[in-house]
Amino acid sequence: MNSLLILIAGPYRSGTGDDPALLARNLRRLEEAAWPIFAKGHVPMIGEWVALPVLASAGAGGVADPLAEQVMYPTAHRLLQHADAVLRLPGESRGADQDVAIARERGLPVYTSLDEIPAAQVPVA
Repeated sequence: MNSLLILIAGPYRSGTGDDPALLARNLRRLEEAAWPIFAKGHVPMIGEWVALPVLASAGAGGVADPLAEQVMYPTAHRLLQHADAVLRLPGESRGADQDVAIARERGLPVYTSLDEIPAAQVPVA
């Protein structure tokens, strides 16, 4: 298997009331999956890694800003045009559920556990 770009999907805003500490906690939970995916020879991707800097550079005041609706979900949808698979982490999340639906429409694998992700054949540098 070649290296895959795997979008990590899970709760970010859900249940936080947009509290910065809770948002940061949720982002850390998403990021915890990054190393295991990378260690298996793949490229991990989290939509917020792209969307949050885009939102900030547009002058938005955070994820509660009305501009966020034009950036957060659309960023994930654009990333899914390049992704090879999705890892769906546990927890209620409308956005992650949308990511899974799009991935399935595209015929992409949707993993629900890190253990399901096969190791890639990565050339030794």
